[in-house]
Amino acid sequence: MGQAIGLREDFDGSALRRLARLSKSAPQARRLLALAQIYDGGSRSEAARIGGVTLQIVRDWVMRFNARGPDGL
Repeated sequence: MGQAIGLREDFDGSALRRLARLSKSAPQARRLLALAQIYDGGSRSEAARIGGVTLQIVRDWVMRFNARGPDGL
């Protein structure tokens, strides 16, 4: 089993929840809330449940978020 890809360190769970509240896009808000769960110590499985997706999709979100920040979602 592979190592989980870490999230970038210039954000935290509360910052992502704040961005989710301000987002005009429901899908982006859902993705931000899922990643906030990971920042707050939740599992990737919990993040997948929040996002309504599979673990592979959560991994893809983490990769995009790490590369382009919230705008990448």
